[in-house]
Amino acid sequence: MIWTIIVYIVVGLIVGWLAGQFVRGGGFGMVGDIIVGIIGGIIGGWIFGYIWPGFAATFVGWVIDSLIGAIILVAIIRAVKRA
Repeated sequence: MIWTIIVYIVVGLIVGWLAGQFVRGGGFGMVGDIIVGIIGGIIGGWIFGYIWPGFAATFVGWVIDSLIGAIILVAIIRAVKRA
């Protein structure tokens, strides 16, 4: 359990920054990008857990599904922010 939380934080560091680079506009700052990355990783893991079970069995799979979840979350946040 604690290992999963540590991996979410580490992946959140990487993915939060990457998601900010993929989606247009400025980032949310270092802490904001990390938080978005962690939440996006949880969202991505949840989505891919239903769509493609076992995809995140490796670290690379975890990064990919977390990145997709973080990109979705950043796009939603920025769309709401503009409205």
